[in-house]
Amino acid sequence: RADDTRPGDDLILDALETTRIAYVLTGDRTVDETTRAGIDGLTRFLASRTAFEPGAPVGLDIEADELAFYPLIYFPMSAQGDMPSETAVARLDAYMQNGGTILFDTRDQLTGSFTDGATPETERLRDILGGLNVPPLEPVPPDHVLTKAFYILENFPGRYAGSPLWVEASALDDGRADRPVRSGDGVTPIMITGNDLAAAWALDDAGRPLHAIATGDPLQRIYAFRSGVNIMMYMLTGNYKADQVHIPALLERLGQ
Repeated sequence: RADDTRPGDDLILDALETTRIAYVLTGDRTVDETTRAGIDGLTRFLASRTAFEPGAPVGLDIEADELAFYPLIYFPMSAQGDMPSETAVARLDAYMQNGGTILFDTRDQLTGSFTDGATPETERLRDILGGLNVPPLEPVPPDHVLTKAFYILENFPGRYAGSPLWVEASALDDGRADRPVRSGDGVTPIMITGNDLAAAWALDDAGRPLHAIATGDPLQRIYAFRSGVNIMMYMLTGNYKADQVHIPALLERLGQ
């Protein structure tokens, strides 16, 4: 009955009906404004280039807000922002364990191991990862679904281009050079980059970039947006393209 509707029900229904990209509010105003503009820019790009039309981005207080509504949570690292509490980190861990994916971005052009703690942002990431059940990780290999989920990509640049995109390591590695895609089940619960994706995606109301690309190469921004598209397509469709390697055999069997 209408008079039994509890506060917050409209928000829950809206979250279930509309897919949105979420991001963590760090408490660092500059970082949070860039992230909001970046996720909004990616949302607009997705709507213009694909059939997917996500709703407006959502900034999350990971201490209190429900996380389960969002297939992807973008988490920019800020040494000036607040360190998440144990409760918040536990909530992130539960979100990952139940099928969600967190994209951590140190924004520092991370080129080596993210456990080295070379910058304050990488150190912050290391501290957060210490409270999570992190699976073995590897840079996205050439045969991963992420490289072909929508666009064909070799790397995943943002404002910077030097950092690999780290994902859960494949459980299967048979060494076959002709393997088209990874065949593991599900979607990686964690991604890590240092390329400052949101800064590359950030646009003003007129669609003009808010931040310069570090290399000065305008094509890099295009590939940054394409990286965002592939990441979201992967979030929404999983490893469906891994099954496409079986299509010839299936068609042959159907023809018999």
